[in-house]
Amino acid sequence: MSNKLKAALLGASGYTGADLLRIGVLHPQLEFTALTANTHAGKPLGTVFPHLDGLGLPRLQQTDDMKWQDFDVVFCGLPHATSQEIIAEIVENHDRPRIIDMSADYRLRDPDSYQKWYGNKHIAPHLQEKAVYGLSEHYREQIKDARIIACPGCYPTAALMALIPLAKAALIDPADIIIDAKSGVSGAGRGLKQNTLFTEAGESLSPYAVASHRHSAELDQEISLAAEQQVAVGFTPHLIPMSRGELVTCHLRLAEGKSAADLRAALKAKYDVEPFVHILDEGVMPSTSMVRGSNLCKINVFEDRIPGRAIVIATLDNLVKGSAGQAIQNFNIAFGIEETTGLQQVAMFP
Repeated sequence: MSNKLKAALLGASGYTGADLLRIGVLHPQLEFTALTANTHAGKPLGTVFPHLDGLGLPRLQQTDDMKWQDFDVVFCGLPHATSQEIIAEIVENHDRPRIIDMSADYRLRDPDSYQKWYGNKHIAPHLQEKAVYGLSEHYREQIKDARIIACPGCYPTAALMALIPLAKAALIDPADIIIDAKSGVSGAGRGLKQNTLFTEAGESLSPYAVASHRHSAELDQEISLAAEQQVAVGFTPHLIPMSRGELVTCHLRLAEGKSAADLRAALKAKYDVEPFVHILDEGVMPSTSMVRGSNLCKINVFEDRIPGRAIVIATLDNLVKGSAGQAIQNFNIAFGIEETTGLQQVAMFP
């Protein structure tokens, strides 16, 4: 009899679901015993994702057919607003499983903020107190005992890794943060959208959701907590013509008397013991090719030519450290498993 923890994945036909399975299927203490994809129910997974054929994974099924008590953990890869209802049903009516949610439904502590940014009222705001923001390196202790682990968005993961230690140490002016962010097309999901068609996105770089991207809410929330004051962050995302990868360039005003070297020292002090977050050698430029397919986040600090300012650049794979890999990392933390288990993939290059 297997002593692996039994897992279900909701939304197995999306990109994050596919990467969760790509990584998780080789995890020595994790067994996926149910996969849902309502529009593909009854099909073998290989008909939806041929690269996952032959792995012994179960057929896709309807979410309504799930028996929640059969699982130790449920990974949720469903769109926002869909997740909250299912998670509420599980948590309110069953003493198990634990939930690792890759949607936005339990990331925001303020229900009013959720309604503002996502356009609909949260149906279970009372469950927010059971949820922990799943930024692994910064909420590790809370994640250990949480019933609901709300994995951050991909952009916030990259930006917050770079900015939280600096805001906490009062090394930067939190009211003057500008984040220029770029992501591969997979960040938009697998649904059919005109702007992600090959002929629309290929050989083109374009901003989107200017001054209105939903991840702004997470950035404001977490940087405000770190800085101990309410702030609003300047954030502009861009779509780049590649399948995966993400890079954020953070333009910062230094606190009085501080230098880029101080920022670098603070980041190294925080992350030198972390297996997945690396501060690069001085002068080395982060690039998406350093992290593709891995659970790594690479960061570096540069002195701006404008006095009193600095530039911090971070890169990660939006589908791994920005989503599925972070979910597996949080699974390891939650169940007392060595944190690097199943996540030691070397970046793919070229």
